[in-house]
Amino acid sequence: MAFTPLHDRVLVRRTESEEKTKGGLIIPDSAKEKPQEGEIVAVGAGARDDDGDRIALDVKAGDKILFGKWSGTEITLDGEELLIMKESDIMGVIA
Repeated sequence: MAFTPLHDRVLVRRTESEEKTKGGLIIPDSAKEKPQEGEIVAVGAGARDDDGDRIALDVKAGDKILFGKWSGTEITLDGEELLIMKESDIMGVIA
């Protein structure tokens, strides 16, 4: 299914969290925190300013990003769990 976010929203796929600690202990699923980094799958066209001109987004599909713990809205597309969030919820791009 093709999906394009509207305005200044982005579609994000969370990266998988580590299964073990640095010491080698296996972390059970119930104790794992959801990762706060991901990869942008799709971006919207950008918000509009007061004159009606588009404001381009600073991120693009394929960028690795960091976002806040409670950022975005979880959705399921084609059986895959994704997040939709505003560009302002993104804290930074991982180089």
